[in-house]
Amino acid sequence: MDLMPRRFFDDMFDDFLTTRREQNMKCDIYEKGGDYHIEMDIPGFTKDEISVTTKDGYLTITAEKKEEKNDEDEDKNYIRRERSYGKYERSFYLADLDEDKIDASFKDGMLKITVPKKAEQKETKKLIEIK
Repeated sequence: MDLMPRRFFDDMFDDFLTTRREQNMKCDIYEKGGDYHIEMDIPGFTKDEISVTTKDGYLTITAEKKEEKNDEDEDKNYIRRERSYGKYERSFYLADLDEDKIDASFKDGMLKITVPKKAEQKETKKLIEIK
């Protein structure tokens, strides 16, 4: 008889091992139709504040919100400020990604990325002549 569902412990350790900034960029990754699909929640950002880059088989998603100060802020006496500013970043290793065909869209706080896999290369065996 389980008094505590196993999922509770999985979530607890996941939260312990991830950084606070990663927790703000929760995502689902799945494979469908020969492509990788990433759906990431990035609420509070605009499309212009988000970038998706690739390098050496890594797909990196960066969201950066800069604090805007103006003269009106000087008159405010904040009781609580919970909205954060800063840079958030997640990277995923997808060795066989086809960088030229990646598609990304952002709507209502959700970033959707489709990453096609490269066509499988057949292993060819080549005999090297020893001189």
